[in-house]
Amino acid sequence: MRTVRTMTRVWAALVALGLALIVALAAQSAWRAIAAHRSDGVPPLPAPAGYEAEDHFPGAALLYTDIAFAPQSADGSAAPAQGVTGTTALPALPVSAAMASAAMQADAGVVAAAPFATKVASSLDRARALECLTAAIYYEAASEPDAGQSAVAQVILNRVRHPAFPATVCGVVYQGSERSGCQFSFACDGAMARVPARAAWARAARHAAMALAGYVYAPVGLATHYHTYAVTPAWNRSLVMTDVVGAHLFHRWKGFWGTRAAFRQVYCGGEPLPGPHTPLIQPPVALAPNVIAAVAPMPVAPPAGAPVTSAAQVRPAYADSGSYVAQPGAATQQQDNLPPAATVLDKYKDSGKPLF
Repeated sequence: MRTVRTMTRVWAALVALGLALIVALAAQSAWRAIAAHRSDGVPPLPAPAGYEAEDHFPGAALLYTDIAFAPQSADGSAAPAQGVTGTTALPALPVSAAMASAAMQADAGVVAAAPFATKVASSLDRARALECLTAAIYYEAASEPDAGQSAVAQVILNRVRHPAFPATVCGVVYQGSERSGCQFSFACDGAMARVPARAAWARAARHAAMALAGYVYAPVGLATHYHTYAVTPAWNRSLVMTDVVGAHLFHRWKGFWGTRAAFRQVYCGGEPLPGPHTPLIQPPVALAPNVIAAVAPMPVAPPAGAPVTSAAQVRPAYADSGSYVAQPGAATQQQDNLPPAATVLDKYKDSGKPLF
């Protein structure tokens, strides 16, 4: 028995040695093949072009669109390009000139906004507000630092409490989308058609939740507008710059509308469905009578000398219409040419009817 065990160990050792030798020879052959085909120079990668050559970030869900092709409204109130807010007309001054002057003196400089509160809103309103604010932060400032994303969120919530804008978060974010004159360009330029990056979306949602919970980004103050370095919107000189955060410059209204007293709109919920609004359908325009007469077809007159039949000659006798007309040589009894009556036996007449 001891001899058998010894022989078994010897054979196992020989087999292992043979396998190791085969592996070593195969590795040496592979290395020689690689060395024979290896070149000193590595071919350069093709130069990036088009979309790859531009500076994109997770959340730039659409190719950067030329500013000339960005959707704009007729009065220039829509966002002219990505990273820029649109503007709107201000309502009538709600206070006297003296009160407005006092408010401006009290709020000289950059004044921090009050914390945003959602206590009176329902859970559905809070969920919709969080989704809309997250989308705005993601598409407008996904590549910005934490301060840049908080600043964008602060601008949106400042608008919610300003009487010149809608009183809901979703209303502010998607304002103007029903007529392709969006205040934030991502709502109109097709950027939302692509799936967001999960990590960047979660980061934007974190800043949105902080802002809705009452976190205030004080450096931008009461700013209601912003734009990037690359764009100079039409409203740039009519507002007051409050701060520069990341790639955005932030602005507030001049005069009374940029003071704390102007931000009196109370958030009460009532959030619409998240997403761009349903496009407005313009009612059909009624044409003037002279236009209708100009495009109406003209009656065609008969050619000269054509015979004309009077109405009395072409009007048929309606009294006998539909009555049976006997053919010559037919039987006196009128034939209706209908199929014969049914020949079902009495015991089968009630077949198919319920028994009760």
